[in-house]
Amino acid sequence: MRVIILCCFALLGYAKSYAQFKASKNVPTVFVDREGVMRWSDSKAEASFYGVNYTVPFAHAFRALQAKGIDRKQAIDRDVYHFARLGYNAYRIHIWDVEISDKNGNLISNEHLDLLDYLFFKLQERGIRILITGMTNFGNGYPERNINTDAFTYHYDKCKVHANPQAIAAQEKYISQLLSHVNPYTGHTYQTDPYIIGFEINNEPCHTGAIQTTSDYIARMVKTMKKNGNKKPIFYNVSHNMDHVKAYFDADIQGTTYQWYPVGLVAGRERQGNFLPYIDQYDIPFSNLKGFANKAKAVYEYDPADNLYSYMHPAMSRTFRSAGFQWITQFAYDPMDMAAYNTEYQTHYLNLAYTPAKALSTMIAAEVAYAIPRNKKFERYPQDTLFGDFRVSYEEDLSLMNAPDKYFYTNNTAVKPIKPEKLQHIAGHGSSPVVDYRGSGAYFLDLLEDGLWRLEVMPDAEKIADPFAKPSLNREVVHILYRSQTIDVRIPDLGDMFTVQQLSQQNGGGAGISVAKTSFSVEPGVYLLKRKDLQLKNNWTVSSSWKNGYLGEYYAPKAQPLKQALLIHQQPEALEKGRAAKLQFRYIFEKQPDSIILQTDQVSFWKDHNPYIKLIPKDSSTYEAVIPAALLGGNELKYTATVFVGGKQFTYPNNQAGAPLDWDYRVNSYWTVGLYEQHAPVTLFESLSKVASLETFAIPETAYMTAERQQQDLGKLPFWTYTFHAKDPGVKYFWLKDIRTAVLERPAGLNAAKKLCILLKHQGENPVLKAGFVTKKGYTYVKKMHAESDVETLVRIDLADLQLVPTALLPAPYPVFLERFFNPVVPIQFDKRDIEKLIISGENMDGATLSIAAIWLE
Repeated sequence: MRVIILCCFALLGYAKSYAQFKASKNVPTVFVDREGVMRWSDSKAEASFYGVNYTVPFAHAFRALQAKGIDRKQAIDRDVYHFARLGYNAYRIHIWDVEISDKNGNLISNEHLDLLDYLFFKLQERGIRILITGMTNFGNGYPERNINTDAFTYHYDKCKVHANPQAIAAQEKYISQLLSHVNPYTGHTYQTDPYIIGFEINNEPCHTGAIQTTSDYIARMVKTMKKNGNKKPIFYNVSHNMDHVKAYFDADIQGTTYQWYPVGLVAGRERQGNFLPYIDQYDIPFSNLKGFANKAKAVYEYDPADNLYSYMHPAMSRTFRSAGFQWITQFAYDPMDMAAYNTEYQTHYLNLAYTPAKALSTMIAAEVAYAIPRNKKFERYPQDTLFGDFRVSYEEDLSLMNAPDKYFYTNNTAVKPIKPEKLQHIAGHGSSPVVDYRGSGAYFLDLLEDGLWRLEVMPDAEKIADPFAKPSLNREVVHILYRSQTIDVRIPDLGDMFTVQQLSQQNGGGAGISVAKTSFSVEPGVYLLKRKDLQLKNNWTVSSSWKNGYLGEYYAPKAQPLKQALLIHQQPEALEKGRAAKLQFRYIFEKQPDSIILQTDQVSFWKDHNPYIKLIPKDSSTYEAVIPAALLGGNELKYTATVFVGGKQFTYPNNQAGAPLDWDYRVNSYWTVGLYEQHAPVTLFESLSKVASLETFAIPETAYMTAERQQQDLGKLPFWTYTFHAKDPGVKYFWLKDIRTAVLERPAGLNAAKKLCILLKHQGENPVLKAGFVTKKGYTYVKKMHAESDVETLVRIDLADLQLVPTALLPAPYPVFLERFFNPVVPIQFDKRDIEKLIISGENMDGATLSIAAIWLE
């Protein structure tokens, strides 16, 4: 049971030669009707698609897999299985033309093109449809430097390829040869392959100059594609270059493509907060334009970037369906064999093995895309968090599908299935009323026949570093652990007496183990769960056909055992005296510890009595220490934690072998937390740090501010001084800081607080300054504040005076035509216990400066 790793049970029975494989002539295709609706050729029913972008044949993924010694085709096999496992039916790629073309636009037959062909073939085996974007018109380097392949793209500027006759000729030659290219694995050209639903001409084009130039370019490319024999729908990107929109909808195309990055891109860190207001609507300002209504709408890329939350994808899918989209593809799914590092696209992170909760949320998002009718309208947030069979929750970080036959969830939930006796498919992360599981990987349960279920368990995935910081193939951000975990399966169809059999590639299946009271131990792999005394109707083995694959098919990352345990702990920003405190730690190692103890800096080898606090396990990775009030005296708490495992001991945060009471052990670092009287002011910002902790934004983004730390008098607090730079009038500037943990750690101080206090000064005439908070509901409450020019001022704002205002969507969403504010339609009274972010805004700041020294609650 221990060695599961990268096994490919699906190879059993694959006797077909790739060259012999051809898609059936009976496979339905997709067309766009006169109303701009994608329909199936056979039934004429509306089509609906959900899936991902994925880039192994090209660029960084291609190079990184080679650097890791990974067979790329085997990597594709593994990932495409997971696409199907997650219920995707769609795949989109923007082809790196720089890697499969020459300087004249001729298609080059090479390893990149072969891998693309192979990928398309494997997708077709799983019934997944494909949307091809023919050209990227940019380099192949990111996140590395570009490699000049002498392809035509490298000879022309991206913003000039639509006007330069030589560039257009090269593109015509390239797109014609691409459409006519015969995939040796399927026997079809791209333009006749029934699994390829259509073509987008190029990725995020840059159109400048005359609108007629854009119209002429699109018309010429469409004419070339049709002359070449293409009969599939042609799509064009309409979410860029807003002053050229008319040219897009006047064009002879069948579909339009859009993107959505609602919380910006490349933050360089993991973002926190309730972003449901950000994804409540997708309003298209040019929807009344002539030609808009009869064009199909596709989302070529979308992602709630820079976070690991599992509550957002289904909500975005719902909003897309409400706006009429039929094709939705996330950008981008990380190849499993390099997902430990998240190097491909630093700002995106999605993989079933490494981000299990987030991946399951896309599984639910796919079901939303299939189930929610196109153009169906919903109530505005927060009334739209429960829709159809679906529910999303920021506070629980939960997405849930609760249908009669399907029960999918991304995190711990107490919500019961609506019809447990009717269930056929279960997928989860965490525990629920039907499955109690403390591991950190995903699992799947599928009904094979009455009384027989297939259980698939992924290994544990533990975050060990911020996945959105600067990436490296030598910097692991999520670690995979192969550990035995207890699972309790309470499915009415199985009852409380059933057998568990692990499927094995070697012998077709291990011996069955009888289970009493529904609980048993599992390691990562595939199992059959059979009701007691059941006579099966079918003979189920490892190689039995199942879901376009085989019953025993299973892929998971290769195990890389840690040399020593990791203990990850985020120390509090502050604690209150006289009040016991709970501290949480994450223990990451294959072996469970004998014990973990916490000790303060007051212990000494020379003392006979050295108190300690034993950490209590909450699950296989989470441990908790309760610090008694008696230890929370003085001005700060300094502490270490020592792990005892396998006859060895390691102390943190030193991360060194040994323990503080060893005669030769020196503690070089402690976790250190400031201690405050319960009713002391709650610090939200102070200028003593040499790193600015207030994040700054401007609307519109053509404006910005610069910051400088200034201290003219050593006897006073320094100030962070902000200078403003605008190209357009009416700019609004914002300062934002996540203060959720700072407030949670000071409950008594927060309870006593009546005022928001800001020590500031400004230069300039009549700026409009407001300050307040964003709450866990995503609502914003502020009050205008006044300060005399050139005078250091302490502003005190009564919390009772804060008023509800539109929430600024910070950072800016893409595309740029989307609204920058969420306007609440359901009023909610301000509650200081709900505050999560500090916000300051400024208007009329032209020629002004603003300096901030400290912000606190009192």
